[in-house]
Amino acid sequence: MTQDMLLGNEEPSKSKETFLEKFCVLAKSSTGAALLDVIRQALEAPNVFVFGELLAEPSVLQLKDGPDSKYFETLNLFAYGTYKEYRAQPGKFIELTPAMQKKLQHLTIVSLAIKAKSIPYALLLSELEIDNVRHLEDIIIEAIYADIIHGKLFQNTRILEVDYAQGRDIPPGYTGHIVETLQAWVNSCDSVSNCIEMQIKYANAEKSKRLLNKESVEKNLIDLKKRLKSQTSDSDESMQIDTHGPGTSGGLGQSELRKKPSKLRNPPSAAGNHKFSK
Repeated sequence: MTQDMLLGNEEPSKSKETFLEKFCVLAKSSTGAALLDVIRQALEAPNVFVFGELLAEPSVLQLKDGPDSKYFETLNLFAYGTYKEYRAQPGKFIELTPAMQKKLQHLTIVSLAIKAKSIPYALLLSELEIDNVRHLEDIIIEAIYADIIHGKLFQNTRILEVDYAQGRDIPPGYTGHIVETLQAWVNSCDSVSNCIEMQIKYANAEKSKRLLNKESVEKNLIDLKKRLKSQTSDSDESMQIDTHGPGTSGGLGQSELRKKPSKLRNPPSAAGNHKFSK
């Protein structure tokens, strides 16, 4: 046997209620010992794990307050109870055959699997009143092959991980509790939905603020570029005026310098131009 056993990977089969139909039909037309025999057959049948419809048959209901009330109580135990309840008051029920006891143990595993998806071996050993781990694993594997649970056995950690569990019969008056549970779930969903809606509104408002801030920053940036460009243009024009305009120190401009006649390079000396007479 491997350390981890993965079992029951197939899809859940059709409802086990279909296997109960023939017993319901037989119960309609049976009384006395024949009816009791129908109940025993249903309790031992390997494919029958729900009993609500059979319990609701008028002929079966009549057993509740009669001398054969143990049959009604036993059928009620298989519909809603557990193996530990049977062990606590065995005199309240009919004597169970080994096949019946094993089925009740399987149904007890289903009840535990409905409540929790991770079930310790210790809890299973206690609820099924088994003191041998190997025997416990055999019971679990039988339940898996009966298609009432799917799961995986972790032998190292001694845990049963449940992937699927067949539902059991709903006790009378329990529908009100189901309605309350569903209503609480709906209220919780509404609360979560409102919270998400508020978060969406807040996110949209923040997005709008950031877009407006982005537009403002971009506009200011464009205005700043325009001002810088204008200041650069004014500075260039001022430099051109200083370079080409008249001097401020009283000197002559280039155009005036071009108009002024130049002096003779070698002016005649005064002594060479005079004649002396005797």
